[in-house]
Amino acid sequence: MRREHARPGPGPGTGLRDPSLRRSLTLFRAFRREQEDPEGCYSLLARDAADQVEAYDGPVKGRTVVDVGGGGGYFTEEFQRRGAHGYLFEPDLRELGPNPPGGSVVADGYLLPLADGVADVCFSSNVLEHVADPQTFLSEMVRVTRPGGLIYVSFTNWLSPWGGHEWAPWHYLGADRARARYRRRTGRPAKHTLGENLFAVHIGPTLRQVRARDDVTVVSARSRYWPFLAQAVARAPGLREFATWNLLLILRRCP
Repeated sequence: MRREHARPGPGPGTGLRDPSLRRSLTLFRAFRREQEDPEGCYSLLARDAADQVEAYDGPVKGRTVVDVGGGGGYFTEEFQRRGAHGYLFEPDLRELGPNPPGGSVVADGYLLPLADGVADVCFSSNVLEHVADPQTFLSEMVRVTRPGGLIYVSFTNWLSPWGGHEWAPWHYLGADRARARYRRRTGRPAKHTLGENLFAVHIGPTLRQVRARDDVTVVSARSRYWPFLAQAVARAPGLREFATWNLLLILRRCP
């Protein structure tokens, strides 16, 4: 098993320390208002994610950042604001919306229209739980990242309190029951259906599969949002499936 380590990229990045409780509470409040204020929620999350990337890899200014499955482009726009050459690859026109950022391409994450090794940073936020074949998706992210480049992947694991997304936490009682409850409560069908556009991804198997690869090194595996013990909780079998909430993987493409 590979040993995880923090390796700085270009610039001052030296790895992520446990952030503050205030930051975690601010994000939590934004998530609760996602339906009413998606602009505020995702703009805040994008700034936070860009800070995380730069903590490990230094400033993104002047570098090529590929955002895979970034929806409306909040993350891409934030990287562009910081001076990166940011490009968004999103397969769903509905998710892109009417005003996608420059550099947006309609493309499937399983087959990116990019040459090998063109990205300094390949980024994916909360997409892995929405693809039927996470390993193929990850392999494509690795392929387009240059040797030594950074790969940022976060996902909401199925057994976390938010694993059922809009019908959480009732997914613990079964997906069908949770979706039916959501429809009764809101009067509209749920956006996500288990096995169609939401999949039960677990931390333990994902970590074992990633660590078994010979084309990446695991720099860090941690809870994305926890203000304390963020790496420790991801190391605890069983507990991590419930307590991590959202796993953040920082990978380095091997030479």
